[in-house]
Amino acid sequence: MRAHLCAFLLAGFHLLVPPESFAQRIPKAIFIIADGIPADVLEKHPAPAMHALAAQATYTRAYVGGERGGYSQSPTISAVGYNSLLTGTWANKHQVWDNDIAAPSYRYPTLFRVMKSVHPEKTTGIFSTWLDNRTKLVGEGLAATGGIKIDFTADGYEHDTITYPHDADAAYIQLIDERVVSEADAVIRKQGPDLSWVYLEYTDDMGHRYGDSRQQYEAINLLDRQVARVAAAVAFREQQFAEDWMIIITTDHGRDSISGKDHGGQSDRERTTWIISNKKLGNEFKKPSMPAVVDIFPTVARHLQLQLPEWVERELDGQSLIGPLSISDLSAVKSGKEIELNWKSHNSEKLQLFAAPSDDPFHESSSQYSKIKSVQSAKGKMSFNDSFGSPWVRIVLKGRYNSANVWLKTK
Repeated sequence: MRAHLCAFLLAGFHLLVPPESFAQRIPKAIFIIADGIPADVLEKHPAPAMHALAAQATYTRAYVGGERGGYSQSPTISAVGYNSLLTGTWANKHQVWDNDIAAPSYRYPTLFRVMKSVHPEKTTGIFSTWLDNRTKLVGEGLAATGGIKIDFTADGYEHDTITYPHDADAAYIQLIDERVVSEADAVIRKQGPDLSWVYLEYTDDMGHRYGDSRQQYEAINLLDRQVARVAAAVAFREQQFAEDWMIIITTDHGRDSISGKDHGGQSDRERTTWIISNKKLGNEFKKPSMPAVVDIFPTVARHLQLQLPEWVERELDGQSLIGPLSISDLSAVKSGKEIELNWKSHNSEKLQLFAAPSDDPFHESSSQYSKIKSVQSAKGKMSFNDSFGSPWVRIVLKGRYNSANVWLKTK
């Protein structure tokens, strides 16, 4: 796997149509977050299971951290990255700034919550070496999340210090990762949840302790065997049942370029991640450089044929990496009394412009959007009068296939 594979794997964009034999199959999805593996390390590692998935369909570098220096800049920290994937938004919206997860904004729902609200009959699974992923990020059982319930779970083992006594080298984390994968394997084969998340931690622990090292390399060996087990369980489901599974594997952050032990900042190596999938991720959507972790939410939703509520779709910071798009790369600047917008057009259609004034967009509880005007997408730009008189304006440009949004500080 090499970084420039992205250019080839994402070339020739078109609407992906499943083979005839899969046309009536039930779409299902599973994503794996393998913590703290820099892209350059993975690209040099043999990792046969992950290489096989990449060769089957897609490997691409990606990024976390939002817009560097912009309002969406997000720390390259684990829980921040997880929640950016789960909600399809950056930290300025979901409000998870570190691993304490002190005050998340549940106004921006996770993919699990959207799935359950639209299709309560669908089943979900979380298999995780960190309990907070389910209890704090997804917010299982909380009033603010509508009391969402995950159907199949395997987590919390890090709190069982009798079965897994904590040791200085974090060997207990590797044992917990193994148990999590074993339980995920069993549940996938027997129940086949419609949407599942597997989270594995040991690679990050080795990175923190030893940096770019033999220990980190060996941790990736273990991870690759775990990925192979999950992939085999998915293959079993597809062979035995009328199901069409999307697998996505990614990481939550890179590491510093000096020791490889740290992360959290905005250096290129800390921001650069990767995505592997058994599906070809490619459409007419081209970002200037690479896809982002926030693109995974709409990609999985589209594979699952999940019709997103408008209030969810218009706030997503990512764009689907499969299927058709209307627009992407929306930007806004203030020029005198006018707000000028620019975007990339991917379809000939009429777009609808909505905007909302805001005194503090980072903490407000709701946005009352007003329709401003319509515009032909092919123009790629437009302007409108800033008559709001507020310090910030939130802007949404809605098309047939997707929406794009941007926040603009006007004062």
